[in-house]
Amino acid sequence: MRQGSTLVHNVPLLYCPVCHQVEVHHAVKEEFELLMEYAQGDRAREVNLKEYIDDSMIAEWKECCTSFQQGQPESVLREQIDMALDLMGVAKQMQDKEWERALKSRLQVLGDRFKRYQKTNAQ
Repeated sequence: MRQGSTLVHNVPLLYCPVCHQVEVHHAVKEEFELLMEYAQGDRAREVNLKEYIDDSMIAEWKECCTSFQQGQPESVLREQIDMALDLMGVAKQMQDKEWERALKSRLQVLGDRFKRYQKTNAQ
């Protein structure tokens, strides 16, 4: 991951296949920010986050990850749709209209991508 002029290796990231947003995993976010402060202060061109995280952080990171089937976009899309539908039920129970709107928007995008994927693979 590149942060300014510094390249950071071994950064666990969270990635949304719908909006393509990428962020540093919350389990190592503080260590990442601290490392970036030091790296920018030292004007380091490259740093390795793995040197600053311990095994418990890695275990937490792996525990939170969703197991996507690699190379199977249809499975990923179906899993994302299922999760969004589950969350929609929670949002409705909590009567959180803003969250419901965000989830409806997410479901629309996922549905469109799923249809596009099916169309291209049917040919």
